[in-house]
Amino acid sequence: MARHTLAELVELEKILALGGPRIETRRVREIEVESQRFPVYAASMGSKDPQAPAIAFVGGIHGIEKIGTQVILAFMRSLLARMKWDRVLQHQLEHVRMVFMPLVNPGGMWLHRRCNPQGVDLMRNAPIESAERVAFMVGGQRISHRLPWYRGNEDAPMEAENQAVAEVIENELLNRRFSLVLDCHSGFGLRDRIWFPYAFSRRPFKHLAEVLALKELLDHTYPAHPYLFEPQCHQYLTHGDLWDYLSEQRQHREDNVFLPLTLELGSWLWIKKNPRQLLSFTGLFNPTVPHRHQRVLRGHMLWLEFLTRAVIAHEHWRPGAEARWNHHRHACATWYA
Repeated sequence: MARHTLAELVELEKILALGGPRIETRRVREIEVESQRFPVYAASMGSKDPQAPAIAFVGGIHGIEKIGTQVILAFMRSLLARMKWDRVLQHQLEHVRMVFMPLVNPGGMWLHRRCNPQGVDLMRNAPIESAERVAFMVGGQRISHRLPWYRGNEDAPMEAENQAVAEVIENELLNRRFSLVLDCHSGFGLRDRIWFPYAFSRRPFKHLAEVLALKELLDHTYPAHPYLFEPQCHQYLTHGDLWDYLSEQRQHREDNVFLPLTLELGSWLWIKKNPRQLLSFTGLFNPTVPHRHQRVLRGHMLWLEFLTRAVIAHEHWRPGAEARWNHHRHACATWYA
């Protein structure tokens, strides 16, 4: 079979080689498309203590949204460069497990598609149904794989890419007392948003108190940050959201806290500044002007670093038993009034 030349996958493999024994790497799945095999990698570093908190960075679930993958790759390369000399980072890594899946859908990225090579939208494919009315098509459809937002056949298992993510998240995160995952996307709105569950329901997320505490921590630490925190259901409801499925149906202990967050980069802002991006499908989801692309890569390093430190220090900002109800009530008033 021919050797792939997918730039983001080549960069990921260079980073993994550079990390050497400092990074544990495995091929979770292999995706075949156009006589080529594309590996789906999971990489881990940091503490091997099964009780240590963990954070995962996921990207490339939608193949056309390359910028999410590129942000994670830039962060990984920065971490590896700093590990050689940064004593603070070396100390951090003794207390946290870091997991990376920067390119979940390499076949879709190779084909310049949102969906995977089978035409399935991976964020509509998990076996979880919305009990509330969803938007036609956008909420997920089973009419045809030739139409967008296709969920896959009803009786079929999850797509291989989603199985890979679920396997890694279950093995690395869900058994821990505290874990967080950031899934990087692009293509919605004029602002960078942090979405939290649910996408399948308008009812409050069960760890809403912790989400509010994290938002307040960010607001107090970096008052000028650009992010808008909101539940995904404020924008639309869907069937088959992978993070809803993992947070609702696959947790092993009720007292574990698992926070799935989505970084939704506001690509409409790039289009507003450079309307010519509308002339290409790729330009709808990624910054195409070089200086703007570099600015996006730089701009989110602080957010990824903040999340890592917040996970390490979660016991210092998470609301305790007495404060948790007040946080939950305040969060409901903020987002679900």
